[in-house]
Amino acid sequence: MIKVQSNIKDLVPELNKKFSDAPAEDIVGYFLQAFKGRIALSSSLSIEDQTLTDIIVKIDKSARIFTLDTGRLFPETYQLIDKTNMTYGINLEVFFPNYEAVQQMVKEEGINLFYNSIESRHRCCQVRKLEPLKRAMQGLDVWICGLRKQQSVTRKDMQVVEWDDIHNLIKVNPLINWSEEDVEQYVKKHHVPYNKLQDKGYPSIGCQPCTRAIQPGEDIRAGRWWWESPEHRECGLHQRS
Repeated sequence: MIKVQSNIKDLVPELNKKFSDAPAEDIVGYFLQAFKGRIALSSSLSIEDQTLTDIIVKIDKSARIFTLDTGRLFPETYQLIDKTNMTYGINLEVFFPNYEAVQQMVKEEGINLFYNSIESRHRCCQVRKLEPLKRAMQGLDVWICGLRKQQSVTRKDMQVVEWDDIHNLIKVNPLINWSEEDVEQYVKKHHVPYNKLQDKGYPSIGCQPCTRAIQPGEDIRAGRWWWESPEHRECGLHQRS
C-alpha cells in the first residue's frame, strides 16, 4: 500500500508509463490495493462504469463506488441502481445536490434553465453534479473513471493515469483505450447489468432533459446537451484544468 503523501502527483508519470497498455483488471487491481481506503469509482451507471463496477467487485467487494442523483435522471437509471445493488450484493453510495442551492437556482432561472445559455447549463451542472461530487470525493487520493478516448473530441488526449488539478488527486481511466465494441463484449460475456436505454439509441446517458437518442453516424456523445457545439459538451466533472 502506498502511504499518504503530499507529493503523490509525482507518481503519475511513472504510473502512466507502467499501465499505459495494461489490462483494465491489472490497473484496477493495483490501485485498489495500493490506495486502499483512499480510492473510489464515481459511477454514472454508464456501460463503461458498469464494466468497472463488475471488475472492482470481483477484486474487492468493499471498495467504494458512488453515484450522483441529480434529481433529473431517467427512470431506467434509477432502476439500474437497484439492479446493480441486487446483482452484486453491494450498496452504491448516492450523493444528492444541496436542496437550498437547487431551490435558489430554479427560483432565479427556471426549472429548465440549461436550455437558456451555456452559462446557465454550467450553473445547473455545478449545483446538481459538481458540488455533490466534491463532497463525495473528500479524503480520496485516487478517482477511478470510465472514460474512453473514442467517446468524444474532448477526451481523445486523456491518459490511463492523470493528475486532476481541479480535485487534487490521481485520476485513473482503466478503459481509456477500449473501443465501444470492447465494452459491449465485456458486458455480454460477464452478464453485466446495463441501462436498457442503451438498446434504444442512447449510448451516453445523463439527465433526462439533457439527453436524446443519437442518429446513425453521430458521435456517441452527440445526444448529450445536443443544442451546444461539441467542444462544450462536458458538465465539468472531467475538466482538465
